[in-house]
Amino acid sequence: MENVKTIARNRKASFEYFLLDRYEAGLELRGSEIKSIRAGQVSINEAFIQIENNQAWIVNAHIAPYDAASIFNHDPKRKKKLLLHKKEILKMWNMVRQKGVTIIPVSLYLKNGRAKLEIATAKGKKLYDKRESIAKRDQEREVQRTSKRTE
Repeated sequence: MENVKTIARNRKASFEYFLLDRYEAGLELRGSEIKSIRAGQVSINEAFIQIENNQAWIVNAHIAPYDAASIFNHDPKRKKKLLLHKKEILKMWNMVRQKGVTIIPVSLYLKNGRAKLEIATAKGKKLYDKRESIAKRDQEREVQRTSKRTE
C-alpha cells in the first residue's frame, strides 16, 4: 500500500497547457529542503523543467528556508536535479525539440517518505481552448448543482 501525501499542486497547469505524457521524478534535495517540503512550505507555480547535458533540472521552484537550519540553510530558488531514467530524459528531450512543447511540474508529493515530483510534457493552449475548458467546467458545475437539488 502506497502512502502518498500531496504537498503542492500546479493548478494552472491543466488550464494553460494540454498535458501529454506524465512522469514521476525524484528530487535531489538538501536536508533543510526536505524539512521545508514536509512542512508544506513550497511553491511550484512558476517552476519549469530544463534539460542540460542529459540531466533534468527543476528551475524556479520555491522551497522556503527552514527556520531551525540557521547557517546551514539552502537557497530558496536553487536549481534542483531531477532523478529520472536516461530513456525518460531522452524521450522528453525529443518532445521538447518540437515547436510549442515544454516540460512543467504538475504536483509535488511525499510517497513513502520520499519527495516525488510529477512532471508532464505539455503543449500550450490557445485562447479559444481556454474558453472551451471554462465552458466545460461551468457546465459540469451546473450539472452537479442540479443533481444536489433533486436529492
